[in-house]
This record gives sequence, C-alpha cells and structure tokens, in this order.
Amino acid sequence: MKTLNPAYLKAITKTVSRSPYFRLLSMEMKPVVLGESRLEVVIEEKHLQPFGMVHGGVYSSLVDAAGFWSVYPLLEEGVGLTTVELKLNYLAPASKGYLIAKGKNIKVGKTLCLGKASIEDENGRLLAYGTETMMIVNNLKIKSDITLPKKFLD
Repeated sequence: MKTLNPAYLKAITKTVSRSPYFRLLSMEMKPVVLGESRLEVVIEEKHLQPFGMVHGGVYSSLVDAAGFWSVYPLLEEGVGLTTVELKLNYLAPASKGYLIAKGKNIKVGKTLCLGKASIEDENGRLLAYGTETMMIVNNLKIKSDITLPKKFLD
C-alpha cells in the first residue's frame, strides 16, 4: 500500500475547508486519517429551518462530505469521485451547539466506492447516520488556489 504524503493531507484539508460550499455551510474538515474523516459545524442561524432545528440538508451535506473524504485519499492520484447514491437516517434534531461528522471508508472498488458517516452533537448524541456510493471519475482534479503536493510518497 502506498503512503500518503503528510504535506498533501495538510494542503487538501486546508483547500477543502476553504472551498465555496464548505464556507457556505461553515463546515470545517479536520486533518484526514487514512480511511477516515471528521468534519465539524458550529450551528448558526443559517443552518436552521423554520421550526428552529438544523435543516436536513445540512445533515445530508455532512454525511455526503464525511463519507467522501474517508474514501478519496485512498484513490490513485489523478482521479476523483462523485456521489451516485446517498442513504440517510435522521435520528434526532439539533438546534444549538455543534455537529461532528465522522466518515469511514467501507470499500474502494474499481469503479464504485462505499463510505459511511455518522453525525453526533458535542455530547456524543447520534443525530444522523448514512451510507453513500461514489463513482470513480478519471481525470477529475481538485480546483485549488495553491499547488497541491504529490498525494503519495515515493
């Protein structure tokens, strides 16, 4: 198995957290660990639906992103992923505090990958759980204002 370049992991974490959609939802990706990911969101008014609870779309975005980033570092350089299926169970509401999404890689195949993710509040209460299927896309590169280091060490 190839060894991930620590400089790449640091740069990708920074790049992802600064991407437009992550900034829109105030999602922050924590340092990536091989086959795992962690994202956090401090709940703000913009995350709430009319009944004062976090909108399901925020949960969905967190599960999708956490599952994705648990799988992406395992792929060969020069390929990307796109989600083709997302299954999500909403288990409990939240209206304040922060959300912690933890993703885990389940399987990397030749064309499809499977990841899972859970969302908890700061007290460890399970709020949502989901799985996602992603398709590997050749020649799909991350757009970044910085030059990303090589993904793997030689």
